[in-house]
Amino acid sequence: MNAQQNNLKIAKLKYQGGGDWYANKTALPNLIAFCNQELRMSLAAEEDIVEVGSKEIFYYPYVYMTGHGNVVFSDQEAANLRAYLIAGGFLHIDDNYGMDPFVRLEMKKVFPELEFMELPFNHPIYKQKFSFRSGLPKIHEHDGKAPQGLGLLYQGRLVCFYSYESDLGNGWEDQGVYNDPPAIRQLALKMGANILSYCFTQE
Repeated sequence: MNAQQNNLKIAKLKYQGGGDWYANKTALPNLIAFCNQELRMSLAAEEDIVEVGSKEIFYYPYVYMTGHGNVVFSDQEAANLRAYLIAGGFLHIDDNYGMDPFVRLEMKKVFPELEFMELPFNHPIYKQKFSFRSGLPKIHEHDGKAPQGLGLLYQGRLVCFYSYESDLGNGWEDQGVYNDPPAIRQLALKMGANILSYCFTQE
């Protein structure tokens, strides 16, 4: 692992299947900078890339997964991801539009006994430094659906947060990428900061 000394690193998940796991190139560095400033975190300035089936995934407390298309986990990868999440890891899936049917199937390989459930608006993930009384904010419009913050709970612990129909990562991107209004970008960054804060502080 190429972690910088005294800097906690987060990672983006590289997966198979042809989906663009590498989407939103400026998103995580911007979120990291926001968290370091607003929450006084000491995150390394850029994320690492980690593969689903690698041993290195266990180095990262927070792993971010995004994309628009197909996702495929091998049996070994699904088992490795399950072991990581059970051991205390945290996966944030951020549907960039189009990955939903695929990621749901593949996460069933990881936790066949669990179902994604919508988190109530009073869940702690919405009540970190920033308050989201109506749950997940809507950043980009796609199919006219309400945004949903979904979760997989293993033995009572939230191991996977799935931001669906929200597109947080697009809101984290450089201003020039999507030219979102500053207020929308702030909403996205604040929700992202809440997710990271929750990941690092939940028991």
